Amino acid sequence: MLGLSADPRAALRTWANSLGSTPHPLLTDFWPHGETLKAYGVFNEDAGTARRSLFIIDPEGIVRHKEQHQGTLPDPKAVMEELKKLQQA
Repeated sequence: MLGLSADPRAALRTWANSLGSTPHPLLTDFWPHGETLKAYGVFNEDAGTARRSLFIIDPEGIVRHKEQHQGTLPDPKAVMEELKKLQQA
């Protein structure tokens, strides 16, 4: 699991520290600003930020599941169910 944001590295570090760290690495897509986020279709051009999203990508690099969240977090149980479905396919 990885986190990806359009924020600069220092801002990500400050945010993670305010949480007491994070259980996964945080990556920055600050420069060129949001290029990876744009490729995944989750960059908010108006705000210059990423839309909160979750992707499940298989070992070959194919996106198998995508969801966006506005003001909410992903449901861990639903994510685990999606992973189980993909493993059985």
